[in-house]
Amino acid sequence: MRILVTGSMGYVGPGVVAHLRARFPEAELIGLDSGLFATCLTTPGRAPETRLDAQRFGDVRDVTVEDLRECDVVIHLAALSNDPIGTRFEEVTDAVNRAASLHLAACAREAGVGHFVFASSCSVYGFADAQARRETDATAPLTAYARSKIGTEEGLRQMDLNGMTVTCLRFATACGYSERLRLDLVLNDFVACALASGRITVLSDGTPWRPLIDVRDMARAIEWAATRDPARGGRMLVVNAGSDERNHQVRDLAVAVAQAVPGTTTEINTAAPFDPRSYRVDFGLFRALAPEHQPRCDLGESIAGLVTGLRGIGFDDAAFRGSAKMIRLNMVSALLAEQRLGPDLRWT
Repeated sequence: MRILVTGSMGYVGPGVVAHLRARFPEAELIGLDSGLFATCLTTPGRAPETRLDAQRFGDVRDVTVEDLRECDVVIHLAALSNDPIGTRFEEVTDAVNRAASLHLAACAREAGVGHFVFASSCSVYGFADAQARRETDATAPLTAYARSKIGTEEGLRQMDLNGMTVTCLRFATACGYSERLRLDLVLNDFVACALASGRITVLSDGTPWRPLIDVRDMARAIEWAATRDPARGGRMLVVNAGSDERNHQVRDLAVAVAQAVPGTTTEINTAAPFDPRSYRVDFGLFRALAPEHQPRCDLGESIAGLVTGLRGIGFDDAAFRGSAKMIRLNMVSALLAEQRLGPDLRWT
């Protein structure tokens, strides 16, 4: 089996590659990445790309049918992946996250790829009332990132798949340790604050809901999607990926981290403006379709993994929110300032 993983050098990619290598030791694993965050390593060990049979460097906007010949599976993780980047680079976010994703899927179809796995997001639900959102509920994307994800899903629904099995995994908010860690994610940020300063400052009033999924469980869901029988879910499937138990309010995340890192205090901005990005999600369909690939990491395990990983690299930067290494917008801004990237976020 030949598997291509786009975004192999991002936050989620290293864990997915490690999981696939363990599950399919004889598979040919190929990474494709522009290398935008290649230097953002947070591991004292070997580079995660050594688990691949080949690491290709290239922009997903430039993929051709020939690049995908003889691939059995395409796992599409590559994206501009947070709201601050989407706000600053709205047109580029659409070009990379939506237009290039649909181009990649069309190339995969023409190349005879059997399974196409798209990393979508539960952020497409936007603000929702108390009822947990199901796949059949209306979406209300509030950001360029979320709009790019639902736009890709809609484009895939309209595409002639020609027998290709497509799975759009609407992932809960990612969390957990990675060999290319991001600290611009809510739980990861809280753990970093606790370790570096002993104080967690919640920038909202703490009431918004977020579903979470550990990167290790994301890899398990991707394994299922890459091998699923189309009789279970159909040729084109959109499914929420996560677990009902991991719907949390932001303030509860802060409290859980403070309890795991003794001496940590929490401060919640009760006067903060209303944050509309609040939603709970129903993961019943995923539970029914993929009973053997359900999330295993609870909140405590995700926090413990982050604490161990950050301590293992000697993390103590109280000003980490200004760092380029673990804050993706800062890295992009630094590369632009150095004129190594153009305004379309292509290498110059």
